[in-house]
Amino acid sequence: MGFFDKFKKKVTETPPATEPKATLTPKPQAAPASAPEAVTIGWDAIEQEFLRVYPGQTSPKHYGTLIKWKFGGNDPLDGISIYDGGDFFHFVTFGLSEIYEKECENPEISGYGYEMTLKLKKSCIAPGNEEAEIRNICGILQTIARITFNNNEVFLPDEFIYTGQTAGMDAKQQSLITGFITVKDPTVETINTPNGRVEFLELIGMTDAELKTLSKKDTVRAIYEQLGSDLTDYSRASIV
Repeated sequence: MGFFDKFKKKVTETPPATEPKATLTPKPQAAPASAPEAVTIGWDAIEQEFLRVYPGQTSPKHYGTLIKWKFGGNDPLDGISIYDGGDFFHFVTFGLSEIYEKECENPEISGYGYEMTLKLKKSCIAPGNEEAEIRNICGILQTIARITFNNNEVFLPDEFIYTGQTAGMDAKQQSLITGFITVKDPTVETINTPNGRVEFLELIGMTDAELKTLSKKDTVRAIYEQLGSDLTDYSRASIV
């Protein structure tokens, strides 16, 4: 399934490379003893799964929103953390699932039932551009989450996101990567939290030529196998 016009409208009107960037803020902390304690059970469960994969990374780089969506802010995700995977940065969102207390009626699924991830290959980042590229990815993830919050559009594995744009998704808009396919993140496990089940949906950067060959789920799976990697690599050429 492709989300053509809706995502194209979002990207062409507000390109990820130029839209307001996320702000480096800490994860919400428990309140002082004299105040009601902050409930972050969903958030904590996500962090525990990533801590399993990345032992010792208890304080990954994190970008949070200053004004929450429910208070009129522009960014639907409460935060995005970036873990160090060695030769890549592993992004994970907080906000598509119920990261605080349980609010949705379905006890089996937490919020929309998933969070997004993305692995950005380090070697494709130009020297001195690391911070700009990390912030740019945060902006892209917020843009995609905005589609879900505004239109109740749920993304699933083995789909593709065709933007219709020709400029690259990188911060300088110079790469061939213009959209994404989605897969179940092979690095992290689906988790059962007190708020329900949460899966991790990974976005993988694709070129315009690659995206134009896709139509059904089996074509997405086939090009994923042909690519042979789940890293988003701005420096790679098209494989079609």
